[in-house]
Amino acid sequence: MKIICVGRNYADHVKELGNEIPEEPVIFMKPKSALLQSHTPFYYPEFSNELHYECELVLRVCKNGKYIQERHAGNYYNGITVGIDFTARDIQNELKAKGLPWEKAKAFDNSAAVGKFVDVTPGLNKKNINFSLLKNKEAVQNGNSANMIFSFDALISNISNYFSLNIGDLIFTGTPAGVGECVVGDILEAFYEKDNLLTVEVK
Repeated sequence: MKIICVGRNYADHVKELGNEIPEEPVIFMKPKSALLQSHTPFYYPEFSNELHYECELVLRVCKNGKYIQERHAGNYYNGITVGIDFTARDIQNELKAKGLPWEKAKAFDNSAAVGKFVDVTPGLNKKNINFSLLKNKEAVQNGNSANMIFSFDALISNISNYFSLNIGDLIFTGTPAGVGECVVGDILEAFYEKDNLLTVEVK
């Protein structure tokens, strides 16, 4: 199982970080060890002094594939949930300033929290899914899949040109505006529509 992540997929988030709108999906990876296991505490990483939350919709791959056409991409995932891509922003900024890869800031142990999956049904409007993140009961992020620069199916097709998709892979599809810092003691609650599918306490 691998975790494939998409950066800069919401224009408002691209602008808040001062980046350029991408012409094709920005892809990076997290290893299996980045997945925060259910009922496992999330501990603030010792190497960072500026940990950020990024709430995203996450797809669960259900079929092996390579070079998938966009019109067939919907057959390759059967679950959607909300997840949190934890980012050591201070480390990321240092590495980016040096022109170095920034896996240490994004792919560290337990940096990918994933909620309970909702089955993809024929009646689901995948282009109109609301999701949100509360920090200590206060809304900090609100997103809708309609505002994605690259749709779920476009992402599946693009990613499969470079990486074979395998059953059980997870795809983090990008975060909207509102990313920010979290500290020890914060409680993060991620919602899919009105359902709380993920709660993480920072310890």
